[in-house]
Amino acid sequence: MRKNQSRLKDERYILLKSMLEERRSDITEKLRSLRESLPTESGEVRDAEEQSVDDFVQDVDLTLMQMKAETLRKIDEALQRLENGTYGLCTECRKELPAARLRALPFAALCRDCQAFQEERETESRDTHDLENRLGRLAAIPAR
Repeated sequence: MRKNQSRLKDERYILLKSMLEERRSDITEKLRSLRESLPTESGEVRDAEEQSVDDFVQDVDLTLMQMKAETLRKIDEALQRLENGTYGLCTECRKELPAARLRALPFAALCRDCQAFQEERETESRDTHDLENRLGRLAAIPAR
């Protein structure tokens, strides 16, 4: 019985590791492709509209690159958790992550409840930062 459990655990480990590494490889290739598609600086004169479109496309490409890099970081962390034997456990509350969540997001580190709490904290922090910026700008306006 123990031998079967150990074999199943080893098979699961190999499957998870290969899935995460395959995903990492796909994203790395997409990042490489994005980097190669970024235009090099050219000295040609463009009208404002053409320049605006090029700037927008470049901003989108850079944002995609940042998102892919963040996903790679999460995959590397998931591989580390797999090596440590903590893969599939919420890094906050230590509860087991549902299989459906791991199928949808194989690099998930948090359970749904902890993820929602973290996102709520981030939103509150962003809102507080925005409010502080607005108040700072208001304070800088000279009184009449």
